[in-house]
Amino acid sequence: MYVKVLLELKNKKTDQAYTYYVNDALKEDIQIGKRVKVPFNKRVLEGYVLEVNVQVPSTDDYTILEIQEVVDDEIILTKELLDIAYYIKETTLCSLSSAISVMLPRALKASVKTNVNKKYQDYLKLNGSLEYCLDKCKNNTQREIVSLVGENAVTLKKEAELISNSGVQTLLKNQVLEIEKQEEYRLTSSEVVQEEDYVLSPDQLNVVETVEQKLNEHQKYLLYGVTGSGKTEVYMQIIKKIINQDKSVIVLVPEISLTPQFIENFKKRFASLVACLHSGLLDGEKYDEWRKINRGEAKIVIGARSAIFAPLKNLGLIIIDEEHSETYKQENSPRYNAIDVAIFRAEKLNIPLILGSATPSLEHMARASKNLFTLLKLPNRINNQTLPNCAIVDMAKEMKKGNYLLSDRLKVEIESAVSRGEQVILLLNRRGFATNITCSNCGYTYKCPNCEITLTYHKTKNVLRCHYCGYTIFKKENCPNCGEDLNMYGSGTEKLEEVIKKEYPDLRVIRMDADTTKHKNGHAEIIEKFKNYEYDILLGTQMISKGLDFERVSLVGIINADASLNMPDFRSGERTFSLLLQASGRAGRKDTIGNVVIQTFNPDSFILKCVADQDYDAFYNYEMNIRKKLKYPPYYYLVGIKIQSRDYNEASHEATKVASYLRKNLSEKTIILGPTIANMFKVNNIYHFQIIIKYRFDDKLKKTLQELDKMYIINNKVKLDIDINPVTV
Repeated sequence: MYVKVLLELKNKKTDQAYTYYVNDALKEDIQIGKRVKVPFNKRVLEGYVLEVNVQVPSTDDYTILEIQEVVDDEIILTKELLDIAYYIKETTLCSLSSAISVMLPRALKASVKTNVNKKYQDYLKLNGSLEYCLDKCKNNTQREIVSLVGENAVTLKKEAELISNSGVQTLLKNQVLEIEKQEEYRLTSSEVVQEEDYVLSPDQLNVVETVEQKLNEHQKYLLYGVTGSGKTEVYMQIIKKIINQDKSVIVLVPEISLTPQFIENFKKRFASLVACLHSGLLDGEKYDEWRKINRGEAKIVIGARSAIFAPLKNLGLIIIDEEHSETYKQENSPRYNAIDVAIFRAEKLNIPLILGSATPSLEHMARASKNLFTLLKLPNRINNQTLPNCAIVDMAKEMKKGNYLLSDRLKVEIESAVSRGEQVILLLNRRGFATNITCSNCGYTYKCPNCEITLTYHKTKNVLRCHYCGYTIFKKENCPNCGEDLNMYGSGTEKLEEVIKKEYPDLRVIRMDADTTKHKNGHAEIIEKFKNYEYDILLGTQMISKGLDFERVSLVGIINADASLNMPDFRSGERTFSLLLQASGRAGRKDTIGNVVIQTFNPDSFILKCVADQDYDAFYNYEMNIRKKLKYPPYYYLVGIKIQSRDYNEASHEATKVASYLRKNLSEKTIILGPTIANMFKVNNIYHFQIIIKYRFDDKLKKTLQELDKMYIINNKVKLDIDINPVTV
């Protein structure tokens, strides 16, 4: 028998399935979707079986090699997952092996370097009848141990050792007891289900009943619910109905920081039926969760982007929370969008898909307006709680008073909230202490030698760090060029923390950003401490802006609303509106009245006015008008092409050639912008040029991009990176 095997090789030139012979001893174990070990180019590699019973023409030109070993007892890649892999390959122009690789935990990737073991616990069991074993005991301690094991059939070895470690060892040595190893998951799940006492609001009930009417067919729903309107409870009510049909559910969240609180709420309701998949898990934990899902022990999978590939049996529903988030798009190859994969999977399985957000993306709201999605609304907060009051503060006026980070209005609101025993969240979407350090005498500025951008100062470690390539150096006291004093410009979360502690020495302050959450469970620990009122103020980057629910928070302060508004990207307005509205929504979610202070140098900005008024419709109409005039999504589709090389001249020359090829082969109605230098022109000593394609309908586009991609597979000096429907340009 002959089979086709795909090897996990990074080079696109070898992205193909190779034919191997299967001897009689392995025939029964061979199945599509299992891993096998095969000889390849004087090495032994792992690969995935893609086809069986392959017809091979007789030839004397080469020898077909044999499969050496079948690695898996069970199928790793189901037909459904293979279909998804082919879909990703087709729609992102990536290799099939990279599409498969992104779907699996590290322990199951076809690589001989991977070695993630299962975890086992030692249990004790009797080596004979209870009477026989008791008779073999020499003293009362041994009899107590044997009785404990006999009562439970098997007993955890650690528990028996609490009676007497030496007694256990003696009984094992005398073969009265024997050890039985049992596999154990690294993440434990509660078996206790919290009694449900939640009464749905009329709005929530209407949404649940609407979805319930078409649970067994494919429907795309856009759930637009204001912050605090109870979207999570709606999800759980619908999931309960799916579970009662003996089906399973995938729930995606955009940030790792959201998963601890989100998972906790779900486990209170569904206990051990919940599994989680996200990058915050260790390799062994992810491997355990994946196998738990594959075995059908979990019915609900919660996780970030890659959880869309969970190998659930009988999938009945997909939910994507905070669907507007850009983190659902992977920024490196394969550049898949989890929402696109979810739509593909839901359509194939004929199941419903729910996209939920307080600030729906313009593209999805536009589809809902054309009835391509069914729009569901939760226009009110739970218990008719009012939306927070928003105030816009002009920081140009505040700086004249010497208020560089905290305005007088925000200081008053902080003092007032804390005096009432309430909590405060402060958002500054920039980490570090200072964004750049410059010499006041000669103008010297610390820059990354690899990326040509200013280094960010981190005071706690006294280092300057590049947030793109990781380059790090220690800060000197004086200018390394002329020896004069250095000035710090720009402020990050670390600087804000110092200012807050100096201004309010008696308040308890905790910071949440990429620097303070590096260690395992970093997000969960900070969230739990703040939730338990161990701190008065939580300050951080955008990871604190959405999905979190704290009863005591009555005030949210936006330190610099302009940080994202001034970015050179057509989505900067949408990002700013979404970020600020989501952050505002953390205030006043329970019994407190919410207040929001937005600090800005652009107080007349229409987008900020929409945030202050909590007016999504006004923002939507305003932004859609701009998008239409400038021919951006959702009116046009985009393709981003980056041309990268370590040689500036080589990159520039090839970028011009690529643009010329596109103009020659694409429709006249298709707009081609560039080549220009990319926003991040030099990263890690690699120069980046970019070309933007805008199109509505172009039959030639797919073939042209595929041909272009093939041209640069064999080019070792220049890399071509094609991003279809990019989220940033």
